[in-house]
Amino acid sequence: MILGAADGSERERGSAVVDFVLVGGLLTMFFLAIIQLALVLHVRNTLIDAAASGARYGTLADRSAIDARQRTGELIGTALNADFAQDIQTSEVTFQGVRTLEVTVRAPMPVIGLIGPRDLLEVRGHAAINN
Repeated sequence: MILGAADGSERERGSAVVDFVLVGGLLTMFFLAIIQLALVLHVRNTLIDAAASGARYGTLADRSAIDARQRTGELIGTALNADFAQDIQTSEVTFQGVRTLEVTVRAPMPVIGLIGPRDLLEVRGHAAINN
């Protein structure tokens, strides 16, 4: 019987290494997916904040839509990278019944390696225009 126990452990030898590699690979992919999601959410939230701040800046008494566009680009360039501030547009729209200045930012979605979508992020910020 002792001989049989030794034979059983010999067959199991090396299985811990295989288990570690399989589980380690899955955990690595899971960790990278969480990092990717956090990066996309960070960039999206930063763009939303920059668009809203730029819109508020553009509606000040001595400012215009051009100032809003420039301010949004400066905020994005400072917080992220100037590559994210390539496509910034402003327009006057009615938002929820109020005349507003709308700042629209279209930026590439950040992707780590080859995982994740390759689309654009599009965010908008609004500020009420003072009459």
